[in-house]
Amino acid sequence: MNIPFLGNWRKKRGPALGVAVLSAGEGEGDDNGRERHERIAELLSECELLRAQAQQAGVELDDSADSLEALDQLVPRWRDDEETATWLGNDAGLYLGTVVVRTVPGARWEIWPNGQPVVRLASGREIHVVEAGHEWADNGVPELSQLYAEIAEG
Repeated sequence: MNIPFLGNWRKKRGPALGVAVLSAGEGEGDDNGRERHERIAELLSECELLRAQAQQAGVELDDSADSLEALDQLVPRWRDDEETATWLGNDAGLYLGTVVVRTVPGARWEIWPNGQPVVRLASGREIHVVEAGHEWADNGVPELSQLYAEIAEG
């Protein structure tokens, strides 16, 4: 979508970097807390634009580490469209986080008070996956599979 005033706004401020998720403050240590984390994980795993782009390229996103490697091999045609690159960066970060949460023991989504989703590992380390997704969409580095390998090591 080409909206002239948005192009000028972005030139002055740069692209949006992130996604915000707002939720009610339910308990952490009870069933409601687990249900809350499951709902958040489900919501953040949608990544519609990324999944559509991958499907068009013949890549199946099955929430596995191997699918991150396949994403790293895509030809980055989206870099010609700033708006698509911004949304794809969000989705790439959320997809990376989804793979981490589903495959790394003890990893889970955490929502900061400002609404920014991050992945918290069992060690307490927080990974800013949306920022990493933007770097990948804009520059191709770090590769999502490489970042996942570093995260999974601990």
